[in-house]
Amino acid sequence: MTAHDSDAATGSPKESRSGRGRRASGKKQLPLWQETLLLLGIALVLAIGIKAFFVQAFYIPSPSMEPGFVLNDRILVQKVSYWGDSDPERGDIVVFKDPGGWLPPGAGDPPNLAAAVLTKIGLYPAGGHLVKRVIGVEGDVVTCCDRQGRLRVNGQPLAETDYVKPGSIDECAGPMSGTCDWSAGPIPPGELFVMGDNRNRSADSSDHMCRPEDTACTPGAEYVPVDNVVGKVFVLVWPVDHFRMIHRPDTFAGVPAAR
Repeated sequence: MTAHDSDAATGSPKESRSGRGRRASGKKQLPLWQETLLLLGIALVLAIGIKAFFVQAFYIPSPSMEPGFVLNDRILVQKVSYWGDSDPERGDIVVFKDPGGWLPPGAGDPPNLAAAVLTKIGLYPAGGHLVKRVIGVEGDVVTCCDRQGRLRVNGQPLAETDYVKPGSIDECAGPMSGTCDWSAGPIPPGELFVMGDNRNRSADSSDHMCRPEDTACTPGAEYVPVDNVVGKVFVLVWPVDHFRMIHRPDTFAGVPAAR
């Protein structure tokens, strides 16, 4: 057998290496524009999934939660806190859908089409929701006020100086009601009583209670269904100099259980 025949039969090392190289490079690579679209698609799916199940961005629409949150602050809301049998607790700051008539028509509409699209996929802070602090939960009785002007929950006075805006209360902690003498509850099952921290500027549960002289009022309109709650505010992210984690205050630790 000649050297030529041997090379033809067995293949030279050089040819074998070059053959493997051709086979490896034969795998087609996507054009740059297709790779970009693929990556964008994956990012959008992840964004939608995160928004739907875990975290969503919102902005503060009013001064009702001052001093902790000011107009147009950006916040993140976690949804996993209320999965399963877990419900909002006293002291939580929650974002919730309008229970009916709390927001004016068109409130929170995105400023343009691009913002509307980005809001849908969770890449732009959503509006059309309210942000308040949970004061009472199922079975609780909220009373305004004791001799020191403090709210009481199940008879326990609340020391709210850590978060209520200084000067936002006059004689008592519930001025939006128009009086310092009111009581709400027992709160029905599956409902919440919520208030803003800027008590003079928060159209909250205390502001939606029926007055004795208001014959057109719907009883129970002051409560927020738990099912309307999107999630719990856990961090203020923007502006950067406002950044902080949000925790439930110790104020509510001593509140007795509802009877």
